[in-house]
Amino acid sequence: MFDLQGRSVVVTGGTKGIGRGIATVFARAGANVAVAGRSTADIDTCVADLEQLGSGKVIGVQTDVSDRDQCEALASRTVEAFGGIDVVCANAGVFPDAPLATMTPEQLTGIFAVNVNGTFYAVQACLDALIASGSGRVVLTSSITGPITGYPGWSHYGATKAAQLGFMRTAAIELAPHKITVNAVLPGNIMTEGLLDNGEEYIASMARSIPAGALGTPEDIGHLAAFLATKEAGYITGQAIAVDGGQVLPESLDAIAT
Repeated sequence: MFDLQGRSVVVTGGTKGIGRGIATVFARAGANVAVAGRSTADIDTCVADLEQLGSGKVIGVQTDVSDRDQCEALASRTVEAFGGIDVVCANAGVFPDAPLATMTPEQLTGIFAVNVNGTFYAVQACLDALIASGSGRVVLTSSITGPITGYPGWSHYGATKAAQLGFMRTAAIELAPHKITVNAVLPGNIMTEGLLDNGEEYIASMARSIPAGALGTPEDIGHLAAFLATKEAGYITGQAIAVDGGQVLPESLDAIAT
């Protein structure tokens, strides 16, 4: 059960953070993995590391997902390298801070270009290959922020993450006749490179707001993405699943005080 050996997987934003965790889980499972990112240095480092983890092939493709032509090139390179595409993990995203009162049109359109347009373009580019797979899987990296919670300075980010779920539900209906499922993972607070820079006190304070008592790891997101990519998960589609250690559950910090 849950065999990913030889499955061909595209992970956008796959060189760092959550995307790196997703790519790592798939590589360990023996999948062929194409990681897409903007930095050639990060791509080279990531590919070298992933190649040590499993029996599958690994390639890296420099890609700005806000550019449809670059997404098309990513899909073509992946098909050329692996013979097809079975799974698309549309993970690439940005999360700049911008208070509503001072947010510029450029900040608003910029975040939508990557987080929303990039999701559409990545899936569209891989669609023919996913159909040919006969059991295609699309896994979106959304967030608890927007669909479930809010956070000051992230109204535009939250809007993009909620927009991904609107895309997911209709895409799941449209693609179901092709045996393609479309689901989303909603990460909570995950220990990524950016959080580490904030120091141990900041991380500890965040952990106190989570019933599980700790931040998640990028691989925690990867494990759910990998399950949703299996053939056994073929009857699950149009679903948004939080991976947050119970972060959204308490009414207040008093509910989890020890």
